[in-house]
Amino acid sequence: SMSSSCPVLSSRACPCSGMAFTLLERQILGLQGLLPPKIETQDIQAMRFQRNLKKMTDPLEKYIYLMGIQERNEKLFYRVLMEDIEDLMPIVYTPTVGLACTQYGHIFRRPKGLFISILDRGHIRTILDNWPENNVAAVVVTDGERILGLGDLGVFGMGIPVGKLCLYTACAGIRPERCLPVVIDVGTDNETLLKDPFYMGLYQKRDRSQLYDDLIDEFMEAVVDKYGQDTLIQFEDFGNHNAFRLMRKYREKYCTFNDDIQGTAAVALAGLLAAQRAIGKPITEHKVLFCGAGEAALGIANLITMSMVEKGLTQTEARKKIWMFDKYGLLVKVRTHNQEVFAHEGPGNVQSFLEAVNVIQPTAIVAGRLFTHDVLKKMGTLNKRPIVFALSNPTNKAECTAEEAYTLTDGRCLFASGSPFDPVTLADGRVFTPGQGNNAYIFPGVALAVILSGVRHISDTVFLEAAKTLADQLTDEELAEGRLYPPLSNIREVSLQMAVKVVQFVYANNMAFRYPEPKDKDKFVRSTVWNINYDSFLPDIYEWKGMNPPPDH
Repeated sequence: SMSSSCPVLSSRACPCSGMAFTLLERQILGLQGLLPPKIETQDIQAMRFQRNLKKMTDPLEKYIYLMGIQERNEKLFYRVLMEDIEDLMPIVYTPTVGLACTQYGHIFRRPKGLFISILDRGHIRTILDNWPENNVAAVVVTDGERILGLGDLGVFGMGIPVGKLCLYTACAGIRPERCLPVVIDVGTDNETLLKDPFYMGLYQKRDRSQLYDDLIDEFMEAVVDKYGQDTLIQFEDFGNHNAFRLMRKYREKYCTFNDDIQGTAAVALAGLLAAQRAIGKPITEHKVLFCGAGEAALGIANLITMSMVEKGLTQTEARKKIWMFDKYGLLVKVRTHNQEVFAHEGPGNVQSFLEAVNVIQPTAIVAGRLFTHDVLKKMGTLNKRPIVFALSNPTNKAECTAEEAYTLTDGRCLFASGSPFDPVTLADGRVFTPGQGNNAYIFPGVALAVILSGVRHISDTVFLEAAKTLADQLTDEELAEGRLYPPLSNIREVSLQMAVKVVQFVYANNMAFRYPEPKDKDKFVRSTVWNINYDSFLPDIYEWKGMNPPPDH
């Protein structure tokens, strides 16, 4: 389809290479005169793009500019994103993507992704047919109820699936046309949005009736009906209650996982495994206290349990080493179905998180808004090397800053955060580089492996394997700098190595359905990586040989 803004626009994304079109391509495609005469290399285009970005100081402005490039020239966008992933990931992903979601209707240029509303019930398969790509391998879907730590943003949550799928391509080289971002609109309980003239979804309260379940059921069926049984469906930023329920409901039926529960769990466990290396204390000897008992906490706790069991503890012994403290206090009795295995007999009437730290005496504390200075100091007194994971997103929702954690523990803590923090220099000149416990270390590599090997159901053991692989990729030098994760600048290689390991794992454990099994898994994975070089837009031009001129009749 043609467009006034771009002479060669496909309906999904622009394959346009702009001024990089050759003279012959310009002539054949009818572009001569529509572009300036100079034929540019991608290097020059990338330099222009990078210089423009450097001039901008406002992260939201950078986000809008980057997304504009993604629409106009996808290969150039990914090249620049990959070359500067450490600086640009916080723009296309947390924390700026959260800000972009709150402003989504106000910075709107043109729609990205697929919007399915509860009014479309009975017609979802038809809507999928409107999406121009037929070879989709991965879907990221949200219903917008719990966007990062920002709450219910309704259809403004579309920024999350779009951002996640950017990372599928940038980190793991999954072809962008094989990725489909979806938002499911069942209304919003956010009063501000319901009064906002620029809100882009249904002006109604969230539908929490049976119709919601029917809609999600129909969506899942439509996706596999159109794209195949092994299509990966990643759930993202659903409310707590629905996240667990839907994960349990679909995990044996579809190729699906919930990133907030399982992706977060894998990245947190990888950080703990790295910390265990730094301290020289096996994971089975750690005691972990969670502040909060939601999706992330329960996901992490389950995976830590699996890791401890793998190292020789019984499940009961492992679970006893994990405690949770939420808004009602220490979890000593069951409050929801999902929490029951971590509700232990214990001291009642623990009023504060500090008191819980005193009573439980954990070696590691994870997440939660209550990391006060006293808590951090206490962790430093209780442990030679306390482990502090402040995993909330975006940055302004983080429990404590990296500086607070290092300063209050005299540089002894092993720290990881969900959002990026700059290196911290202490008064004595020591410099620490905080690890970012970013799900982007996990989900792109796992997704690539799952897609390539034809996995039908994703077991938690896959995420255990992913966590171990991530921890193994951290060098001793990086560990000495205070890192618990490899540098983000290395994430493409980290993701590819993870994909190789997971591919080996799923074939070895009979979870793969794509045969014949590739012999050289490393070569197999690397051969699939999407190429950011421009394709030729010339038709297939060739000459007849041998019968020229034709014989006389």
